[in-house]
Amino acid sequence: MSNVIHASHLTLTYGKRGKEIIKDANFSIKKGEFVFITGPSGSGKSTLLKALYGKLKPSEGNLVVGGLDLSTIRQTKLQELRTHMGIIFQDYKLVNEWTVKKNVVLPLMIAGYPTEIQETQAHRLLKHVKLPEHADRYPLELSGGEQQRVGVARALAKNPVVILADEPTGNLDDYSSNVIWDLMENACQQLDTTILVVTHKIPTIFSLPYRHFIIESKGVYEVH
Repeated sequence: MSNVIHASHLTLTYGKRGKEIIKDANFSIKKGEFVFITGPSGSGKSTLLKALYGKLKPSEGNLVVGGLDLSTIRQTKLQELRTHMGIIFQDYKLVNEWTVKKNVVLPLMIAGYPTEIQETQAHRLLKHVKLPEHADRYPLELSGGEQQRVGVARALAKNPVVILADEPTGNLDDYSSNVIWDLMENACQQLDTTILVVTHKIPTIFSLPYRHFIIESKGVYEVH
């Protein structure tokens, strides 16, 4: 299996003063792997996700995602890379004025896919996340767990190579959390998607093999 993500002597800094958040980190993640990233609050978990999405350039070292080095990448290539990524947020980030169906196909709309493909994909994905009857409802008519399921469907809309998830179950009860973990396990297993999850707590019930990295004292270390 090839590496989807590779960091070599990666240093990330934040703010005008260039405060070091992560220093000299080295790690690789292969296609189809499920990875949890944990660490104390403020350790740099979300900063690493920002770097992986190309919102924060490495100060030193290299960060390669999908074969492209994010320390030297041009904006046009970065936009192209992002079309192969799905993002899941803790606070859902849905457009409340849009229907559930329209929220799900947002990445396809941006990419200019024909309406019939959008319709087909919306139906398939909403069925996958067990919300087909909610297609024409609005986000604020749904529970938090249901809104996050819409978020997962949206992240899967373009069959991404990588999904980045920032505390995807942070606002959910145990039942809704388990539903979200099941959906993400299925995506990893059935679609061979690489999934990176920043979380404060790894779920106790998780059937897939996974890797666990912890960020502390500016380092990124694998827990065996």
